[in-house]
Amino acid sequence: MTETIVDILIVFWVIVGAVFILVGSIGLVKLNSPMKRLHAPTKASTLGVGALLLASMINAFAHHDGSLHEMLIMAFLFVTAPISAHFISKVNIHRGVTDATPPKPQNDDIWATQDQPPDRTI
Repeated sequence: MTETIVDILIVFWVIVGAVFILVGSIGLVKLNSPMKRLHAPTKASTLGVGALLLASMINAFAHHDGSLHEMLIMAFLFVTAPISAHFISKVNIHRGVTDATPPKPQNDDIWATQDQPPDRTI
């Protein structure tokens, strides 16, 4: 009885992960601008891979010797995905590919990603 419940739990997380990865893949293909397209792999696919790793972790603890490898992979994934998304969006802002220019801050003349210091040229 317990194995059946564990197997149902594993199947549930695999299906949840597959749905999130499918949504992320569709968003990556269908969205029209790089800034919109950025959210599909960073949000939906990260959650999908996290759900698949959770299913793998449950399987490892239920049917084999438990291991924390999946937990380490999940931790690195959830730490690195937002950082890579931030860098990709920053590159898009610098290249001028964005749809709209972000507003200038009220109390500061130089915004961290838009303006260059006066002595540097690209």
